[in-house]
Amino acid sequence: MVSTSSLVKQTGSDEAGATVGARIEFRNVTRRFAGKGGAAPVVAAQNVSLSIRDGEVVSLIGPSGCGKSTLLNMGSGLYLPSEGEVFVNGARVTGPNPQVAFMLQKDLLLPWRSIRENVELGLHIRGMDARQRRDRAIALMQRFHLKGFEDHYPHQLSGGMRQRAAMARTLAVEPTVLLMDEPFSALDAQTKMVLQQDLAMTLAEEKKTTLFITHDLVEAITLSDRVLVMSKRPGTIIEEIIIEIPGREDPMVRRRDSRIAAYVSRLMELLHIDDLVSSDAI
Repeated sequence: MVSTSSLVKQTGSDEAGATVGARIEFRNVTRRFAGKGGAAPVVAAQNVSLSIRDGEVVSLIGPSGCGKSTLLNMGSGLYLPSEGEVFVNGARVTGPNPQVAFMLQKDLLLPWRSIRENVELGLHIRGMDARQRRDRAIALMQRFHLKGFEDHYPHQLSGGMRQRAAMARTLAVEPTVLLMDEPFSALDAQTKMVLQQDLAMTLAEEKKTTLFITHDLVEAITLSDRVLVMSKRPGTIIEEIIIEIPGREDPMVRRRDSRIAAYVSRLMELLHIDDLVSSDAI
């Protein structure tokens, strides 16, 4: 049976208005962008409320253009909401936040820096001692199976290895909240599953609070505690699905669970995928 629940669990608010116990919270958030050539403003996301607890992994799915990436940009402080508020660790987000790390679909490794130097980049910017950042980078590279490639350059690595380096760089700054925007979408199926496994184990071990965007329904189910479904633009949350399959730290095992099919079926229904296929809309 697929379980659904309320979207924001109100457990009391602090003086700033943030939900107590939430690592990141979007409260009644709307974001508009100016229309081109005097056209009406485009509403990307509308009246979105969601709350993610410490150590929880939540996936966000929805049609293309529904405002998923806009929410992550607001969570990181790159955009401010047109209406509503975003909180990280109880503090209202007013700009880029060092407690939040953002991993994108593209690895964005700097081609003139070695892989180790790329992993160290955020630590370097924050002024960490050279020896400390080197030790931190090497430890993360070992965790993500990049030992022996410390002095290689991005062009010398496969796409999967580059994305491993990007994951290491993202985690090197020890963020409280991790935002991930389709980080595996450009990889082949086999490489994707291996990196999903590495990521899931790391998130569980380090108890990282994570908001994860994906179009891959099985990926959303196997990596998450909850999946939030958005409507078409202007995007809002239409349903929350609680994943009641044990072993979030081991997506390979989750993939074999007989309940996966029921979750996929429910997500397809909410996204109207059958209707899109039958109308030749995709």
